[in-house]
Amino acid sequence: NMKLFPFLDPQLIEAGCDEAGRGCLAGPVFAAAVILPKDFENDVLNDSKLLTEKKRFELRQVIENQALAWGVGVCTAQEIDVHNIANASYIAMNRAVEMMKIKPEQLLIDGKYFKTKSGIPYKCVIKGDSKFASIAAASILAKTYRDDYMHELAPQYEAYFWAINKGYPTKKHRDAIRQFGATPHHRLSFRLLPDDNLVKELF
Repeated sequence: NMKLFPFLDPQLIEAGCDEAGRGCLAGPVFAAAVILPKDFENDVLNDSKLLTEKKRFELRQVIENQALAWGVGVCTAQEIDVHNIANASYIAMNRAVEMMKIKPEQLLIDGKYFKTKSGIPYKCVIKGDSKFASIAAASILAKTYRDDYMHELAPQYEAYFWAINKGYPTKKHRDAIRQFGATPHHRLSFRLLPDDNLVKELF
């Protein structure tokens, strides 16, 4: 387990930001922002994609208990269709930052690009969730809150197997779209099926 850097700039109140659900065909994109205390240490914390679901939920408790501030923001499937997924991710991140009870002096953003609404200075960090503790913490919150949401939605749409695939484009998910069409939670701007002719019939 590679040690994550606690901060880019220890002089500043830094918030790590990340999102989950960018590649999904259904459901919102979730984002989180986390400010960790200067003395935060955790050997298990890592990029959420490298952790088991059980570990992610255990770490969520630790993060929520120990963070100086944290926030979760959401952008719906309908908003994704209006703004496109990249912009919707930025909107969700901005909403997460607004939710925090402490205003950060700098944001560490996972990825290449960002658009800010707050005017807070930011640094984009490629693969940031495997480099900085605060971004890894944000990735865990975003992922677990999104998974919770998809779990709650799943029983109303059993054919789509969201409890298992969380809205990602699995074979079972695509088969259900082929058979039953799209739900109000699907991102209609996404290519829901690889075969374009089939999609035209659905809508």
